[in-house]
Amino acid sequence: MNQEYLYDYKLLFNNKTVGILIVNKDGEVIEANDFSCELLRYSKEELESLKIEDLVPKDVAHQHKGHRENYTKRPHTRTMGVGLDLYALRKDGSVFPIEISLSPFEKNGETFTIAFLIDSTIRKLSEQKITKQNIELENIKLELEKLNLELEKKVEERTFKLQEALVELETSKNELSEALEKEKELGELKSRFVSMASHEFRTPLSTILSSAGLIHRYIETNATHNCERHIQRIKSSVEHLNFILEDFLSLGKIEEGLIKDNQERFDIQTEVEMIVNEMKQLARVDQEIKISSNETAVLTSDKHLLKIAVSNLISNAIKFSHEGGLIEVILEKKGNLFAIHVKDYGIGIPLEDQKHIFSRFFRASNSSNIQGTGLGIYIVKRYIEIIGGNLNFVSIPNQGSTFTIELAL
Repeated sequence: MNQEYLYDYKLLFNNKTVGILIVNKDGEVIEANDFSCELLRYSKEELESLKIEDLVPKDVAHQHKGHRENYTKRPHTRTMGVGLDLYALRKDGSVFPIEISLSPFEKNGETFTIAFLIDSTIRKLSEQKITKQNIELENIKLELEKLNLELEKKVEERTFKLQEALVELETSKNELSEALEKEKELGELKSRFVSMASHEFRTPLSTILSSAGLIHRYIETNATHNCERHIQRIKSSVEHLNFILEDFLSLGKIEEGLIKDNQERFDIQTEVEMIVNEMKQLARVDQEIKISSNETAVLTSDKHLLKIAVSNLISNAIKFSHEGGLIEVILEKKGNLFAIHVKDYGIGIPLEDQKHIFSRFFRASNSSNIQGTGLGIYIVKRYIEIIGGNLNFVSIPNQGSTFTIELAL
């Protein structure tokens, strides 16, 4: 990585609006950002000379050591603090409530853990600093956009829209914070967002940075014939980021009530057949998408919102099904209702996760290795509600899921 990109990394690391500690397997703090020093009231040198147990209240420090050793044996990404009363110890001996999320990674064969720290007593101050964080992220993206003029305008527009969507979300959060129950919901939502963003943004940004560094090296050595593959990797990663930004934009519009029901009359079977034909292009190896119908009907509804919803359900069925799997789209007229079933035989949804499946930023525990923001099903449900329909599902772990859209005739 050249000096310029290293500077960008340090800028992002030290200007984070959450505390970040990097800890080795022995619980020693090996790196801390400026915000964590401010949060815990240590200098950077002092903080990087401590063990994590030095930052835990003394009456639970010994118990925490056992928890840390167990976690080191089986490291995994997890969120702490939701539903728990966790506290941290400052240098001056004061104790304050804190939320912590953990994310392990390996370097040179050694396992490290990144700990994200949020002081829950200054949540409003953290929200005000999100705008600064977004501007820093935009500056990094603008630097990368110079590698491809064709993508420059599109990424700039999407980044601006993301800022607007996040501002709209923060406005909504401030309104919800007026009630105690809504305050709790806001805290849980923020924890899920931090967990999702740290996972979904880290992989494509790492790919972009590594490919950019290799391209720079190839140019210096006149080996430009090796650049094309890395340019394609950058394009693919930027496209994935664009999909994430589109989800944020849709969420913002929904929360602000900007999505309207534009009704028109159309034949439902013809429309769904067109959607299925389009989605077949995205199917995995040997996957088959079949459509069947007991009777068609003419609906008066918003064809655009319905297409987005059905396409999203089929896309999920493709992602969560195995190669060579079958996906069924079943059209059924039932009295005064018309139902669209999207059925797959994939990994299904764990029983303990099913009650949360329509929540924002929620991802099932068995989907950690599959890309996604945790917004798709939430957006589908809201779209279907906007056009006066209903969305429900049935799922059996390791056997598959069936999502059903019901519309009034």
